[in-house]
Amino acid sequence: MKEASLHNWWQPFTNVRGFRANPRLIERAEGCFVYTSDGREILDITAGLWCANLGHSRKEVADAVHAQLMQMDFCPPFQFGSPVTFRFAEKLVEYAPEGLNRVFFTNSGSESVDTAMKIATAYQRARGKATKTRFVARERGYHGVNVGSTSLQGITNNRKGFPTIDGVDFLPDPLDIASNAFSRGLPEKGADKANVLEQIIAFRGAENICAVIVEPVVGAGGMVPPPQSYLAALRAICDKHDILLIFDEVVTGFGRTGSAFASVEFGVTPDLMTTAKAINGGTVPMGGVFIKEDIQQTIFEAAPAGVPEIFHGNTYAGAPVAAAAGLAAFEIYEREGLLTRASGPIGRYWEDALHSLRDVPHLIDIRNYGLLGAITFAPNPAEYPTGVGVPVHNRCFENGLLCRAVGDNMVMSPPLTIQESEIDLFVKRLRQSIVDVLG
Repeated sequence: MKEASLHNWWQPFTNVRGFRANPRLIERAEGCFVYTSDGREILDITAGLWCANLGHSRKEVADAVHAQLMQMDFCPPFQFGSPVTFRFAEKLVEYAPEGLNRVFFTNSGSESVDTAMKIATAYQRARGKATKTRFVARERGYHGVNVGSTSLQGITNNRKGFPTIDGVDFLPDPLDIASNAFSRGLPEKGADKANVLEQIIAFRGAENICAVIVEPVVGAGGMVPPPQSYLAALRAICDKHDILLIFDEVVTGFGRTGSAFASVEFGVTPDLMTTAKAINGGTVPMGGVFIKEDIQQTIFEAAPAGVPEIFHGNTYAGAPVAAAAGLAAFEIYEREGLLTRASGPIGRYWEDALHSLRDVPHLIDIRNYGLLGAITFAPNPAEYPTGVGVPVHNRCFENGLLCRAVGDNMVMSPPLTIQESEIDLFVKRLRQSIVDVLG
């Protein structure tokens, strides 16, 4: 590519000036690997951005997209609907937590979170509790980049300097390395952090709080599994005080934890659930909010006849091409058992392989759940002011590994199709990259 051609696209969440100096161009992808423009093979241990759960370039999905494009490329979702989208919603509900049998489609996780905020607020107003407008999120949580979702951000750099709405409180960071370092699965300690919600409620008043939103497993904030009984404690407190509970499953949805959804895996059902990313294997932009039927019905009953029950949506919501990709993706999910594969032998192999890095100097924590993983380096702000993870991330790419850095953390979410030999290759290349950078 000519140098000038790198200047027109302003890439998201990218050090663009640094990228222009050293472009990392990925030209094609297949299975668990991506390939650079100069022909190098790179093991993708992030499933793109937590989304390519099927592995890359599945022909069945491509064929379904092509067929749908040739049959009908677009159908307006306002006052109309395409059969393929209704079929996909029906398929999704088969795997949703019990009771969450309504789906409002979006185009991304950020849109799903803003949509959930609107639906939750509309529900409270519809049942005569219009003062319930506040939200409770959590430190370290990532909920997207729209104004509403930015307001729920628990990651400082993603929040500061941007417009946000008032009325958001934050639960404490769930990561506690001092108490839970090198945990396998759910950490034993930390469930008591849920009790801070009681303090927030006492201060703000339950009559003013609309909903609590958390990621069942923290994703972009460093891949942090919840302490044992933590999510159940949040559910109980929300029930006690008549507050909605929203799970942000944009990362954890569609097999990542060993069940179709983390709420199923952990046995805790929210009132609303946001999804996106792997909803169709990361192939066509799409997201969705799962909603309990009684929430929808309450909003419907309060709305005047002859008008939309909620004045919200977007042009591409439930786009037929994205839905067709979703149906094809679910044929693969079902045929290959991918939605539960992470809870079987490959998940245990992943856990053992990840924890085999415990002897590496500079590591102060390793954590995992399902086919999720993270390592944390001892901070070194004098030498690495933006975090130790960034130079290691850069070296990983040079060594044939696509990882993701989050400050002093490296986070992993391999395709659900990953094999043992590829996990071995991941460990080898990550270990070498850490040694190359830190010695």
